[in-house]
Amino acid sequence: MHIVELSDPADPRLDDFRDLMDADVRPERRGIVIAEGVNVVERLALSPYRVRAVVGVPARIDALRPVLDALDVPVFVVDKWVLSTVVGFRVTRGVLASADRPPPLAAADVLHLATKVAVLEALNDFENLGALFRNAAAFGVDAVLLDARCADPLYRRSVRVSMGHVLRVPFAVLPGEWPASLGLLREQGFDLLALTPNGSTTLRDVDRPDRWAVLLGAEGPGLSPQAMDLADVRLRIPMESGVDSLNVATAAAIAFAHLS
Repeated sequence: MHIVELSDPADPRLDDFRDLMDADVRPERRGIVIAEGVNVVERLALSPYRVRAVVGVPARIDALRPVLDALDVPVFVVDKWVLSTVVGFRVTRGVLASADRPPPLAAADVLHLATKVAVLEALNDFENLGALFRNAAAFGVDAVLLDARCADPLYRRSVRVSMGHVLRVPFAVLPGEWPASLGLLREQGFDLLALTPNGSTTLRDVDRPDRWAVLLGAEGPGLSPQAMDLADVRLRIPMESGVDSLNVATAAAIAFAHLS
C-alpha cells in the first residue's frame, strides 16, 4: 500500500468516495464497488475484485494493515471530518474502499457447478438483498440469480449489509423475460421450490432434491402467480397463527438452513 495523508476534502484523488448518498446509484458510478467498514473492506481486499483505493481515519487504517500491506493501491489517511465531508454523511465505520466492478457473469456459467441456488424476483430493497446474500454465504448456497427488476447487489448498502459476502457468492441476472427465464434452471436439472406463505407443503415435509432453486419474491407482493405456476412445489414455513409472513431475508435463511 501507499500511505498518503490528505487534509483537503476537495482533493480529486478522493473522487471515488465523493457524495455517496446518491452518486453511487447513478449509471456513471456503476463501474465502482464501494466497501464500508473494517470487516467489509477486509473481505474486499481478499476477494477477486481489483481494489482501486482506500480511505479512512488512522485507527481503521491501522486495523487493516495486515491485508492492506499486500495491496499496491493508494491508502488515503484523513480525519473523520474530512471523511464525512467527502462522502456526504457521517461515516461511523471510519473506512471505505473502492474497487472496479468486474464484467457480469452469465447465468448459465453460474449454474454449471451449482447444486443450491436462490432465485430472486423483483427484490428491490438494497438492505434485504444484502442480508439475503449474507444468509446465502452462511448456509452454503452456491449462487444467486436475479430477474432484471432486482436491485443491484453491488450497491454500497447491499455490500455493507451483506458484510462483504456479496463479493464471494456468485450471482447473475437471468436472461430473457421473467418467469420464462426459469426454463434455464429446469434445463440444468434444478427443482424449483417457490417459497410462499400459501404453500401447500411445509418446509419440514419437502423431499430435498439433488439440485434445488428456492424462488423468493419481493417484500410485500411476494412471488408472482406466473412464477409459482412454474414451480415444482410451493413451500411454506410453519408459523404461529396471527403471523402471515416473515422478512424475505429471514425466510430465505430458514429455507437455506433446512435444505442445506
